Amino acid sequence: MKYVLKLFIIAILLVFEAGNAQEKFLQMPLSFIARNLEYKGVAVQDDNYTFWGCAPIQDQDGKTHLFVARWQEKNVNPAWRKSSEIAHYVSDSPEGPFVFSDIALKGTGKDTWDKYAPHNPEIKKVGKQYVLLYIANTDYHQPPHGGNQRIGMAIAKSPYGPWKKVGKDGMVLNADNPIKWNFKSNMGVANPTFMEVNGKYYLYFKTKTTEGILKYGLAIADKLKGPYNIQDKPVTSNKGTLEDGTVFTYQDYIYLLTTDNHGQNTGIVGGGTLWKSKDGLTFNLEDATIGYDLLTTYYREYDPQKVVKIYGPDPKLERPKILMINNKPAYLYAPSGWNIYGGQRTIGHVLKINMDP
Repeated sequence: MKYVLKLFIIAILLVFEAGNAQEKFLQMPLSFIARNLEYKGVAVQDDNYTFWGCAPIQDQDGKTHLFVARWQEKNVNPAWRKSSEIAHYVSDSPEGPFVFSDIALKGTGKDTWDKYAPHNPEIKKVGKQYVLLYIANTDYHQPPHGGNQRIGMAIAKSPYGPWKKVGKDGMVLNADNPIKWNFKSNMGVANPTFMEVNGKYYLYFKTKTTEGILKYGLAIADKLKGPYNIQDKPVTSNKGTLEDGTVFTYQDYIYLLTTDNHGQNTGIVGGGTLWKSKDGLTFNLEDATIGYDLLTTYYREYDPQKVVKIYGPDPKLERPKILMINNKPAYLYAPSGWNIYGGQRTIGHVLKINMDP
């Protein structure tokens, strides 16, 4: 009995040391978001759909709207680039429950740039108009994150639609300009996030350089509908992989929140990086902080025996999006490739950011 007890104590100490080991390898401090996140529960869930991305916005009546990428297949890849659609959910509270309302966008199924899978929704309000950005592709048989990804924009007077694609076909950005640093990027342009800055329109996007290095770029337009001009260099000085950007302003700074898939920026594999900039044109790693940790850091009540690992090696938060309330970051929405409740589908989560008054 004493031998068993001794082994148990040793095991506990090893777990404790392992937890501290990750803390020692953190490459930057925790951000004001990471320090103040409180898990609130499920935002969207449906046994008939897989979810990937939850972009929030509030209307003038205080209702919270989520624009969500979803599909009927249980797999994530290749279904996200074959069957994704952007669905609209509504709640009286930022914490839910969210109820399905309508489908905002589907693939055309025709010979267009957005034949397949509108995905990675980003929703903002500009003046009296709601602006929905998304990616789509022409051929889902290409490798994941293929070079045929493009970014589109649709506009509506209401979050309930109808949504009208801008220009002749909705496309506002591609990687086809031979004088740009991401010409013929083998992942095209993806993961859009958007904001208005001093009367101009900033569209941030994930792409690769001509040398194949993954970066976030910026395209700027004088008018909402474009044309959007890709700036002369990337905006992030990341060490390794990053994606899933969301941009917001807070206390005179522009923040860009991205995932850190391999932990090369933050030291947390699957964590998030919160980049900080005065002008939104350059985000330096030395100014960055940890945006968030793994999902299980915030939901400690989960039972590891019930977890279903649907996609990915870690319980990371994917496609993080921030809901601003009264000019403060108030909630973070994100799905995860792990279902911590034991279901066979991915679900969207909501976490409150408990900022100081």
